[in-house]
Amino acid sequence: MAASKVTPPALPTLPGESPWTAEEVAELHTVLQDDIARMRRAIVEAEGELADRMNEGPDGAGKDPADVGSANFERDQEMSLAANTREMLDQAEQALRLLDGGAYGLCAQCGKPIGKMRLQAFPRATLCVACKMREERR
Repeated sequence: MAASKVTPPALPTLPGESPWTAEEVAELHTVLQDDIARMRRAIVEAEGELADRMNEGPDGAGKDPADVGSANFERDQEMSLAANTREMLDQAEQALRLLDGGAYGLCAQCGKPIGKMRLQAFPRATLCVACKMREERR
């Protein structure tokens, strides 16, 4: 992907935070791109492992019940991890689209700035701290 077209002053910050620099925006763009590539690889690997597990044959046919239970648990665990990775991939792709489109850094609920420090720590954030805390209390 190409470098972000966003100019640093266009990205919102909280009162007291320094404006985004071109280097910080470029680093954020790179972090998101790297995360996307890493998660895509992880999904391909997880799907391959799941396919292997599904092709192991019928559960229970001549197998010890404990082995069947363990295999089912591992399969469910891998499915859960793959679903979680897909969700994080969607978040990272959305963040990159917002960054490239100039709408990055605003809370999806209240529309206020998320905060530069929060975004540097968690580039996929879509909520400001206050809205995230309210969401987690529900």
